[in-house]
Amino acid sequence: MAMSRHNAPAFWHPLRVTTAAGACLTAAAIWAAAAQGLTQSPLAKETPPAAASAAVPGFWDPRRRPERPDLSRIQSIRFLTDFDYPPFDYAGPDGNPAGFNVDLARLICAEINTTCTIQARRFDLLLDALNDKQGGDAVIASIATTPQNRQKADFTDPYYRTPARFVARTESAIVDVLPELVEGKKIAVVAGTAHEAFLKEMFTQADIRPYPNAQAARDALRNKDVDLLFGDGISLAFWLNGSDSNGCCAFRGGPYLESRFFGEGVGIAVKRGNDLLRQALNWALFRLWEKGSYTDLWLRYFPISPF
Repeated sequence: MAMSRHNAPAFWHPLRVTTAAGACLTAAAIWAAAAQGLTQSPLAKETPPAAASAAVPGFWDPRRRPERPDLSRIQSIRFLTDFDYPPFDYAGPDGNPAGFNVDLARLICAEINTTCTIQARRFDLLLDALNDKQGGDAVIASIATTPQNRQKADFTDPYYRTPARFVARTESAIVDVLPELVEGKKIAVVAGTAHEAFLKEMFTQADIRPYPNAQAARDALRNKDVDLLFGDGISLAFWLNGSDSNGCCAFRGGPYLESRFFGEGVGIAVKRGNDLLRQALNWALFRLWEKGSYTDLWLRYFPISPF
């Protein structure tokens, strides 16, 4: 079974698969301006500090503080990523890896106080490269923590999850989205996805309208053919914050995080049995969240929160 991003292999991610091959490259170009260091995305809006704490959920439990491992045993970390998943991974203006995952890897290395390199490989070769002496020590490429992927690598605790969200037109009177409140409402969703399966099981009285791809589903909402759109919150946040939506729409209700449909989350992969590195990464991720560095980074890439 093929390695997957975010959710189960049967579910394709709208940011990854688009109606035109050039769309992913366009997204990469948009985010390339943010590639150097921790500069703010060109799509980002100013976010007041008060909003930051409310906009980003905690992926870590403050009551479960990881113990600090012996970091002196980690001399360097070779991170691997890919170029084909903006805004998480893409090629920067200089051709080097850039994106949310890359910036997070740099923060981790600074927290551990070790040197690191970040190289790009083809996505389907990333986990296998952990067993290659010339490969890498860790893979940070938005890889879903699934039972299939766990057979190839060990994973850190999730450093983000992919919520499902509803979107409505800004003038819509729909505020909350509950099954009893949207009975008979037309809901656009991409056919064959985990989101369609969720709607069919949980929103049985709604008028579910499957569309062949994300663009068609978004157009249906923009053109008022449907009342709501349901899909991946991260790609929808990217769309809402960009020019393609033209300010038409906004999130309503949610987020929905049922792991049975939307996965266990996204972790950093390490070679199986490399407990020292896995523990060090977990410790660093917790520290970055505790200090607010993770929140700052998240809001630079997602000023409209997917949560």
